[in-house]
Amino acid sequence: MVTAVTDDAAVQGGTTTDRIAVARAYIDALVSHDGASVWFAPDAVRYELGLKTGWSGNHLRRSLSRGPQFRVILGVRDLVASVEGDVVHTEYLLDSGVFGRRLMTVRIEEDFVIPADDLRIHRIDAKFRPV
Repeated sequence: MVTAVTDDAAVQGGTTTDRIAVARAYIDALVSHDGASVWFAPDAVRYELGLKTGWSGNHLRRSLSRGPQFRVILGVRDLVASVEGDVVHTEYLLDSGVFGRRLMTVRIEEDFVIPADDLRIHRIDAKFRPV
């Protein structure tokens, strides 16, 4: 299990399991809308389909917690994760809808830059398509 870190403290010597857990915390926050549980570097950025959608760790954390674009997310399933270098690659299905009714499922591929010597998300590159 990963110990909690703050934006001011980096954990060194993270294992592959630790790095996947950091990425998983972000994916879980998509559903829980609790960005406080996600460990971002202060200068973290996020890109969706090549467009910048996140400008800092604090911005990403606020967006997860209060962003209307995340309120339609009902659940995540079939998560697969792997690590190569500093990148944690994830693929999963995301169900979205309103009032608890699923309207669409999309396949998400996200690459998280999470260095082993700093267990915080530095960059996210997301691609998605309807299933």
